[in-house]
Amino acid sequence: MIKLLRLFIPALLVIFAAACDNATDAANSNGPSAADILGNADYPAVSYGGYREKTRDIAPTKAQLAEDMKILSAMGIKVLRTYNTSQFPQARLLLEVISELKQADPSFEMYVMLGAWIEAHNSWNGGYWSEEEKAMIGGTDHSRGDEVKNGMEIDTAVALANQYPDIVKVIAVGNEAMVQWAVNYFVYPKTILKWVNHLQELKAKGELPAGIWITSSDNYESWGGGATLYHTDDLVALINAVDYISLHTYPFHDSFYNQAFWGVLPEEEMLSKEQMTEATMRRAVEYAVSQYQGVADYLAELGIDKPMHIGETGWASTDAAAYGVKGSKAADEYKQMLFYRYMREWTDAAGISLFYFEAFDEIWKDSGDAAGSENHFGMIRLNNEVKLALWDRFDNGQFEGLTRNGKPLVKSYAGDRVALMADVHKPPFKSQMAIRKISTVNSDATVGEAVTASKYVVVHETLQPETNNDLTYPSAALKLVPWEGTASIEMSPQGVIKVVTRASDWWGSSLEFQADRGENLSQFKSGFLHFDLRGDEGTEMKIGFQTGRYLEGNQVNNFASFGPGLENQLTDEWTHYSIPLADINSGADMTDVTGILSLMSPTPAENKHIYVKNIYYSQQ
Repeated sequence: MIKLLRLFIPALLVIFAAACDNATDAANSNGPSAADILGNADYPAVSYGGYREKTRDIAPTKAQLAEDMKILSAMGIKVLRTYNTSQFPQARLLLEVISELKQADPSFEMYVMLGAWIEAHNSWNGGYWSEEEKAMIGGTDHSRGDEVKNGMEIDTAVALANQYPDIVKVIAVGNEAMVQWAVNYFVYPKTILKWVNHLQELKAKGELPAGIWITSSDNYESWGGGATLYHTDDLVALINAVDYISLHTYPFHDSFYNQAFWGVLPEEEMLSKEQMTEATMRRAVEYAVSQYQGVADYLAELGIDKPMHIGETGWASTDAAAYGVKGSKAADEYKQMLFYRYMREWTDAAGISLFYFEAFDEIWKDSGDAAGSENHFGMIRLNNEVKLALWDRFDNGQFEGLTRNGKPLVKSYAGDRVALMADVHKPPFKSQMAIRKISTVNSDATVGEAVTASKYVVVHETLQPETNNDLTYPSAALKLVPWEGTASIEMSPQGVIKVVTRASDWWGSSLEFQADRGENLSQFKSGFLHFDLRGDEGTEMKIGFQTGRYLEGNQVNNFASFGPGLENQLTDEWTHYSIPLADINSGADMTDVTGILSLMSPTPAENKHIYVKNIYYSQQ
């Protein structure tokens, strides 16, 4: 028996070695692995969608996809990121086209980070439906995923990765699927973890190519780089399970919502428009770096060593609202060019892959608003105009002979840089910027402890908390939050809060308490909410406070109603209101006040102006 074993073991070793050789040969035939590509500046990456129409139901043809691949290849792009597998045909057609281009020209290189869309059970049925509507249709259940749709997305991703192992190098489980402001469809990390583990098991069994990497592509906060509410055991398990972290960072959006980095500093106000813009855009990139570092710090705190790359970031060239001349003045081709250049410089030097968002404009993203920023993140317009970010490539002849929709590419503004710069708006001066975060806080107060002062002052012309009076400021900052883009909200340096409604089925905004739990105003249960109010006559609205959190299922709205025929009406004259909290309390947990002042309306009202000032709570 011993002799037989001695003969058998060498035979096993020969078979094992042959199997390893075959696996190595297969891996080599599949070209570079994800480990070879990610973090390698020789493989520039971009997010890609080839949709030309207002709906993704009309997919680009193979001929159109082939045109796009030739354009991107001419730019030097070698890696693409996609977003769906089974719900729309683009991913399958794209892989077919890349494969055919490679067969026709063996030197053609293009690899894919294949996205599988993940969403919650009964997605798009949450939002701000009434309780009656939710009971009828069933609200979104964020605690579990849509097994049928998600399963089809993953199964299709596996099939495509096995069919095109020389092209598909990464599978991303979900796109911004965990970030909780995606109220229509987000899931908790356990749902993503389930599918990541499934794919890792398939890879371990040889049912997926060995060189493929598995990740999820999500907002930096979802990866633990921001609010601690995301710091859960399931997230830690997910971080351990993925091959690398694919994080998103969008200073563009925060130029309106969180302006800490945005705007021209006082010492820069005498610079030229180009110089002050360049300085502001460098701070925008520093802000993106800080969000990346936030995730890196969280991983270090956990003791986890994991590669990290930028799964998405970008800068829109056009917007008519929040990011345009009426908002943060962020959207134009010059700022887009600077952001693209500075981000590439940073990530290339740091060994970070950057899937820049995005290659081409797409109009399905905001089909109801042609000027909406979501339609204008591309570096090439739908009319074939190459934006400023790519003018150097145009001048170098890289697009010569190439077409999109059968027509040649041309420079935007017909190549007239003077005309382009005339449409560039100076970033706002910080000394004149509206305020979107109230940072006047009581640094001696502790979040969660009951506020005992007689008056809780949010913002007021004359009430000023001091050591010798019984007044206090909030224990944490208040962020002025427009709900789902249905309104804008900002505060003047004089302390007047302005809300302007937008075209929507409803609208809302709030002064949201920036802490892991709400303010404890239990001592004010029998007190009053005070404010001065004026605005467009005839506006229907509700104003009050919120406790708990919508996403945790314990939010309670405590509102007084204003409108025609009601006791409280909006007029164009300042009117002082003292609302008894007992009259509007709808079962609130006063130890957890999260919306210190909230305004909303379930009815449409476009371009209505509401102004609020002198906001405070009193115990009696």
